[in-house]
Amino acid sequence: MTTEKEEEEVPLLRNREVGEASEPGLLRRVWSESKKLWRIVGPAIFLRITSYSMNLATQAFAGHLGDLELAAMSVAATFSGFSFGLMLGMASALETLCGQAYGAKKHHMLGVYLQRSWIVLFGCAVLLLPVYIMATPLLELMGEPAELAREAGRVCIWIIPMHLSFAFLFPLNRFFQSQLKNSVSAVTSGLVLAVHIFLSWLVVYKLDQGLRGAALTLCFSWWLQVLGQFAYVACGRCPETWKGFSMDAFLELWEFVKLSAASGVMLCLENWYYRVLILLTGSLKNAEIAVDAISICMNINNWELMIPLAFFAGTGVRVAIELGAGNSRGAKFATGVSAVTSTVIGLFTCCLIVAFHDKLALIFSSSTVVLNAVDKLSLLLATAILLNSIQPILSGVAVGAGWQATVAYVNVGSYYLIGIPVGVIMGSVFHLGVRGIWAGMIGGTAVQTLVLIYLTMRCDWDKEALKASARMEKWTISRKS
Repeated sequence: MTTEKEEEEVPLLRNREVGEASEPGLLRRVWSESKKLWRIVGPAIFLRITSYSMNLATQAFAGHLGDLELAAMSVAATFSGFSFGLMLGMASALETLCGQAYGAKKHHMLGVYLQRSWIVLFGCAVLLLPVYIMATPLLELMGEPAELAREAGRVCIWIIPMHLSFAFLFPLNRFFQSQLKNSVSAVTSGLVLAVHIFLSWLVVYKLDQGLRGAALTLCFSWWLQVLGQFAYVACGRCPETWKGFSMDAFLELWEFVKLSAASGVMLCLENWYYRVLILLTGSLKNAEIAVDAISICMNINNWELMIPLAFFAGTGVRVAIELGAGNSRGAKFATGVSAVTSTVIGLFTCCLIVAFHDKLALIFSSSTVVLNAVDKLSLLLATAILLNSIQPILSGVAVGAGWQATVAYVNVGSYYLIGIPVGVIMGSVFHLGVRGIWAGMIGGTAVQTLVLIYLTMRCDWDKEALKASARMEKWTISRKS
């Protein structure tokens, strides 16, 4: 009889020639797939929460220094958020390539792909440096007060090391995730968070280094994550997937750049979409209350979004591994289990939002006006959370199968050609205010979700498995030549 450990190391459906009679029952298959999925999703949720908390802690320390310091750190965080989203998206190319290589048992390729990603992402990070260096004039051009622009510009210079760390950390996260070792990233992030909070207190308050100390401590903590995870790799804990530095990393670089760029654009278009919502809200009457209300809703939405984003990662890895192993039916089944699980969690959260609709803002504000404004948006928030519990899983399928370029086009059409224009019309022309803007943009998300459902349902999984096999074979031929 196959042991549980052996069962986890092979594709869910080992061989199509075995026949239906030898397959386990549906409940057993769901349980087996759920265990594999949560092995990725659980640590991924913890990793995202701890990473988010590290930046949040820095802003909290800056806020206790003064209003200007808090505003400067918040503006600088927006700049870093741009590069964060872009390079996080570009690193998602590894979910496709490393996952498929791991499924095809070409384990040594994971180390090569990791090094290729470092090369491509570091080049991107260097190209983005002028944005940080020229932050002050850019902010003044955007109409920010001169004093805030100067202070935020200084912070942007100080956090350049953190910006460069993204190029190495995100590929390492995907490298571990693709071989089901993302607990390494989660544990490292948790330990670094504890160190970061202590160092921030020590440097900012006891050593009196102020805002500069807070920014440099943040940089140190991000690099500490990089060094901790690379030390795990370099010390021989990944013997099959890390064979040391290799010149093979410079092969097929252009193909890697194209896939990384498509991944980056795909995720950035989603990330920027709801930032536009806050900008549009700022142009309304009584903008201060509207911005406060929508910001509170976005904070709740983004906090809950950590769970679907973890399923995004888990789905991408599971689909890539099964396709790499030539197991098309396993990839299809993994997609179904992930989608149903995430949707159930989304429905539960939706019910909580509806049940506590009039108390949602109490964590952030005691203002009756703000509480009422958030209450009026609660139904839209519940709808957005439900859609966001489905859409990332479908995007995860796209990453696992390598459809990033296609989804980027879908995102442009549904978000920027439908969602934003409809939101502007409903908010401004029909005078529905922030509810109209958000409702229109939720419509764009709904269109995107429906298109992705259609693409997933029409997917020829056997063909995708052959594409994954061809991708692995192409690398083998390139290496031999």
